Amino acid sequence: MTQNINRIFIIAGTLIMMFVMMSTGKTLKTKATPLGIINLELAWNSSRADHVISAWSVPAPGNIDNIKVAIQNTWLDFIFLFFYSLFLFYLCLSISESSKGIIRITGKLMAMAALNAGMLDIFENAGMLFTLNNFSSNGIALFTAVCSALKWFLVLCSILYILLAGPWVLLRKDK
Repeated sequence: MTQNINRIFIIAGTLIMMFVMMSTGKTLKTKATPLGIINLELAWNSSRADHVISAWSVPAPGNIDNIKVAIQNTWLDFIFLFFYSLFLFYLCLSISESSKGIIRITGKLMAMAALNAGMLDIFENAGMLFTLNNFSSNGIALFTAVCSALKWFLVLCSILYILLAGPWVLLRKDK
């Protein structure tokens, strides 16, 4: 019973925070920043980071301050990363525990990868908050971009494992 409540809490939290992040961050998508906050995540030097900051410094329609929006979105990401990393962790672990051999081992690795993605997201957010608060430097931008790239790699690997091993495990259970 408790395990089901935990699952529902994590799934609901992930879905709600995905919606919140998309809603609050939609004004960050401009002609200069078509990927929104991801443009800042992956800006690997201060010149690129400053380009993103400049694009957001112009008031958005409705006189919205996109720098404040980006700061708020980054703080909200601390909540989101808690949910998505646990969601991916438990899903990979669940698939792993229903498997044997290489699928089981890979699942355990992907579960840990999901948690590590959450940790990298914390560091990435810290770097973005420094940049958004006028503490931009090549070192901070590079650190943020490396954390972001590694995070996305680990998230995508976890999702790929879920998409490939999940159906395989379900099909094997029917036999």
